[in-house]
Amino acid sequence: MAKKRRSKILVAMSGGVDSSVAAWQLLRQGDDVTGAFMVNYGGGADARTGASAAGECWVPEYRDALRVAAYLGIPLLRLDFTREYRQLVLSYLYREYRAGRTPNPDVLCNRQIKFGAWLDTARRLGFAQLATGHYAQILAPDRGHQFYRLGTARDKQKDQTYFLHQLTQNQLQAALFPVGGYTKSEVRQLARRAGLPTAEKEESMGICFVGEVPMKDFLGAKIPPHPGRVVTAAGQVIGQHQGLPFYTIGQRHIGVNCGGAAGDRQRPLYVAAKRPRTNELIVAEKDDPTLLSREFTVAGINWISGHRPAFPLECKVRLRHRQPWRKCRVLALGRRTKVICARPEWGVTPGQFAVFYDDFSCLGGGAVK
Repeated sequence: MAKKRRSKILVAMSGGVDSSVAAWQLLRQGDDVTGAFMVNYGGGADARTGASAAGECWVPEYRDALRVAAYLGIPLLRLDFTREYRQLVLSYLYREYRAGRTPNPDVLCNRQIKFGAWLDTARRLGFAQLATGHYAQILAPDRGHQFYRLGTARDKQKDQTYFLHQLTQNQLQAALFPVGGYTKSEVRQLARRAGLPTAEKEESMGICFVGEVPMKDFLGAKIPPHPGRVVTAAGQVIGQHQGLPFYTIGQRHIGVNCGGAAGDRQRPLYVAAKRPRTNELIVAEKDDPTLLSREFTVAGINWISGHRPAFPLECKVRLRHRQPWRKCRVLALGRRTKVICARPEWGVTPGQFAVFYDDFSCLGGGAVK
């Protein structure tokens, strides 16, 4: 009997516990594993000292990835994708904010960088597949489905399919998510059992390139202030905003003379709408109907199967990461798609993504308009 050929896999190692366990799992099952640390933002560290310049938030993570790779006995490549990230993600981020929308850069990063530029590089280097520490599962074609499906993670609190919904069949075919079948606590236990240096490392949150700087300050470097009036849903002018791009629908609004309705300044207000023509920011109390939407349109939908479904489509929708699924009906509407929710949704935000699901997998999604 011929010996089974070992799969040559590149593992994207972020320096965290999830990707560390992913590499360990693949090694344990006999695959030919090489690690890769991807630099997406900031300049390079000094090759002699390892010292980092301002803004290089990746250096500590790179050191942790090096420790894990050394422990596992695998090589670790360091690949620079700062140019691609700047052109494909940061430019999109600024463009969307300037238009008054609230983008989700993680979604575009997964499609254009992690399973775009990274995957292209992995293939060019001779690797059959690219593995990451994402919490999701890939379901191979079977008798019932002649395409790859993006299955939800076993750990529903960690499920990351919302951020992966733009992946195509070509990308899913080459992707591996080794920890998608485990809960986070089980991944921690596996890391401890394996003795991995990152077993007790705390989980990092947020976007690297923002760091400790508030998003408003980060955007301010590229988008100049454009002050305007803050107006309640009832038409009362209560303050001034610094520029519509700096605010998000559903965001709690804090500003001078911006408490609650007249006579009740203790109740908080939330951003309910933006009026670009008059440069006005509309705010309302949380239970105001202005913040509720039962219908909205979605553009640029990626259907993971590669084919448009039969409409009307009865499915479930998620408008934010970790939000519970909501029942909805999806209708074709020219180039856009109309979504009708079973009940009104609070704070539907243009620029964010509406992601569709059946009972077991992610169907795809697109940007709310």
